[in-house]
Amino acid sequence: MSITYMKAGDLVAAGYGASVLGLIAAAILMLIGTSWVKRGWKLPIIFAALATLVGAFSIWEARASWIATQEAPVDYFYAGWLVSMPLQIAALYFMVNQIGKQSVALFWRLIGVTALMVAVRYLGDAGFLNDTLSLLLGLILWLYVLGELYFGRMDETVQKARIVPLRRAFFWLRLAVAVGWAIYPLVQFLISSGSGISNGAVGFTLSMAEFPNRIAFGLALLTIAIILAPADEDPSK
Repeated sequence: MSITYMKAGDLVAAGYGASVLGLIAAAILMLIGTSWVKRGWKLPIIFAALATLVGAFSIWEARASWIATQEAPVDYFYAGWLVSMPLQIAALYFMVNQIGKQSVALFWRLIGVTALMVAVRYLGDAGFLNDTLSLLLGLILWLYVLGELYFGRMDETVQKARIVPLRRAFFWLRLAVAVGWAIYPLVQFLISSGSGISNGAVGFTLSMAEFPNRIAFGLALLTIAIILAPADEDPSK
């Protein structure tokens, strides 16, 4: 494997590198943190950790492409999102499932819709689907996921639990999906509208978005698990 080195002052490459290191560090901390919580809470943390590792790998590939050619196609990001976004939704699902059982149908529906959301956006950016149609379909699918998180069975379960730390954590975690993920259709719109945004600016923006959307998401999930279900309260689990 050849090693590529960035030039001094290359802000885009530095952004990629910082994102990769942050994602890997967060994933390691989360995986270690599974030993700090009860058994049922390990699964959502593992899903969040896997999402950060997938993100780290896709951005590492984009970084290598940028350093070698000064271009990094958004395809690298889409490949990561296609896996990491459903993993994050799975983490949310299994977190709420610890409080009140959720239907298996809801799980697969959320995973399928999230993956399809990423797929149709990619088809638009890659030129396989009309840009406007791709953007609209992606927004509709994204709004469905938000509807389930804000007005569906998961929100109902959290509100009925009346556990203040859980309600606060769920608020911030789904906010990452509502606000943090908004940057992706925004970037898609800017690219498709011919705004002239450079590939480097796109890459830097998307790599920096990993900090709130993956890293903060995972660490918030680990924190609430430690607060609600510390392993030392039940050594047998």
